[in-house]
Amino acid sequence: MIQTLDILQAAHRDTIDSRMDLLEVKEQQVPGSVHYMIRRYNAPQFLHTEDKGMLVYHYSKSQPDENFFELRFCITGNKYCSEKNCMACVASAEQCKSHNTIDVFSFHFSSGFLYQFVHNVKLANRKDEVLAFSHPYSFNKIFPVCSRKRMVLDALLSNGFSGALENIYTNAKVHELLLYSVECLVEEKEEGFACKFLENESGRDSIYKAREILLERIGNPITIKELSRKVAINECYLKQGFKEIFGTTIFDFYQQQRMEHAKYLLYEKSLSVTDVSDLLGYSSISHFSAAFKKHTGLKPCELLK
Repeated sequence: MIQTLDILQAAHRDTIDSRMDLLEVKEQQVPGSVHYMIRRYNAPQFLHTEDKGMLVYHYSKSQPDENFFELRFCITGNKYCSEKNCMACVASAEQCKSHNTIDVFSFHFSSGFLYQFVHNVKLANRKDEVLAFSHPYSFNKIFPVCSRKRMVLDALLSNGFSGALENIYTNAKVHELLLYSVECLVEEKEEGFACKFLENESGRDSIYKAREILLERIGNPITIKELSRKVAINECYLKQGFKEIFGTTIFDFYQQQRMEHAKYLLYEKSLSVTDVSDLLGYSSISHFSAAFKKHTGLKPCELLK
């Protein structure tokens, strides 16, 4: 299963799942405002994800010029067509070139840009502290995409402006999106990460590296002990940090990725059950079949074309 969290994490690292064909990229630096990017992907079959947003607050006391605030969104349910007059398309369903999409948005705000909103303002709550980069810990926050945010994001996809007018329109919508998203911050104490070692960038990088190793070893299972050695943190920190950042255990994440890759190999590549079992490192077809059915509710042979 391609998880919304995976997509939101990957949005900052340009490592979106290779199964998602990129249809269109739009990138713009609105003068004096924000750098944003919209990437539209062909939604793969067997997609199970939901609309989500992520707020990323990066704070460095020693390097304040590197402080930033970022909003990321993963949206489904839209369509993309390379034909400019798609709405007037009279082609049959077989000839239509439109695609169901996963739309990934990222909006990067510098501390300099956000300063205008907090200059000469008494910092009365956590929202103000975040915009002023007075909150002393980096953190990520996942939040739902309400109808107001969804309307703004859809408007950014479909507006018909160009040139200076597009900059004005985009700037207005980005401010609106910033307002609705910062509202998602709660006032209760939420001091960054529960695992304090994640407040250090090197600690977070170790967890991201662990995830990358797991994906690289999709057909060659690795123990947690081996994994902890490769990323140079102890097993306890590795398990706790992985669960906090990715919202799942290392074992569940790895099993999920293996089964999703198995679905791809069976359905898209038409490989045999035996070949897929071997490629994913299972000791027997029966073990693979049992794991596959537990994850998908289907027998592997049911996905063969």
